[in-house]
This record gives sequence, C-alpha cells and structure tokens, in this order.
Amino acid sequence: MENIVPMLILASQSAARKALLAGAGLSFATARADIDERALEDEFRASGTGVASIALALAKAKALAVSDRQKSAFVIGADQTLALGKELLHKPIDRDDAARQLDRLRGRSHQLHAGVALARSGKILWSGVETATLTLRAFSAAERDDVLDREGEAILSCVGSYRLEGPSIRLFEKVDGDYFTILGLPLLPLLAAMRLHAPHLLSEPAA
Repeated sequence: MENIVPMLILASQSAARKALLAGAGLSFATARADIDERALEDEFRASGTGVASIALALAKAKALAVSDRQKSAFVIGADQTLALGKELLHKPIDRDDAARQLDRLRGRSHQLHAGVALARSGKILWSGVETATLTLRAFSAAERDDVLDREGEAILSCVGSYRLEGPSIRLFEKVDGDYFTILGLPLLPLLAAMRLHAPHLLSEPAA
C-alpha cells in the first residue's frame, strides 16, 4: 500500500505568509482558524500577558484550531502584534483609520512581534516569536496620502497600516530586524523546526 504523506496546512489567509511559504518551495494548503482573535487577545491582556507573548499565544491558538480538524496534517499558525509603547495597534478598519494609525507612528519607533507555531494531532510541536523594531520618518500628510492612494485596499489587511513590501516603504527611516518577521512569518526558525519535525515536507515538490 502506498504511503500517504501528511500534508502541510497554513492556518492563515495572509497573502504575505502564503507568498513566503511558496517562495521557500513548500507545497501547502490553507485553512481558516475559527477563533475570535480579539476576544483571546483581551483575555491575554487582562491576565497580564506581554505583547510578544500574545503574538505567540495567538499563533498557537490558530495552529491548534486547524490541527484539531486536520489531525494528520502539520499545521503552521502565525500571528503578529504591533506595539507603540504600551499601546497595541490592529489592522485599520478603513482608509481614515489607516491615516490615523500612520500619524500615530510618524517619527517614532515601534515593535512588531511575530509568533509562529507548528502543530500536529492537536499538539504544539514547536513555537517561537521574533521581534523587529521599525521607525517611520516625519513624513508629511501629502506623502502619507500618496502612499495610501498607491496601496489601496491592500493596506486594510496590514497591522500598522503599512506594507514594507509595497509603496509604504517610502514612509520609513529605519528597520531593525528580520524581513520575514516583519512580513508576519519568522521563516528561518520555522524551516529549522520543520527540518527537525517534518523533514519530508521540505523535500516535497511545490504545487
């Protein structure tokens, strides 16, 4: 009987995360994690959980939510939190909200925390969190609006209201941290974990 190789599932619909995995030559499916992220985040914050730990906890929750449904698969969960001092920012609800967020970040440094987890059979096999520090320059309102025009609706799916892989890079002064972490998936630690827990998936031909 032919062996069935367990598949790899990304518990996210993020275009950036999908592109990173595809770029690494991985064959994978995607699935939505049916969790209430904001409710879980509120619970974690109420219990005193730090911002970086919240990103990690949400990544684990996503991985487990899908793993419970697809027990034979290896599941990647990922999440990202953005902290401006003690303030936690989220994806903008519309263009005006995006403009307000960018104004809050203008001329200041903030931290992006990206959590990632690998699960199988309803258990976490590995998890980790990486942090990057980013500084926006003192851009003008006209520069901000030009970038928002260029980004369009893509910006609404981005925490912090920017995309470093897009026109938003024009608003930045400095970036300290791993590029993959900034895009929301610490790819190098994840690949190291896969070499340990699921090396056969790295040799699968990409779809």
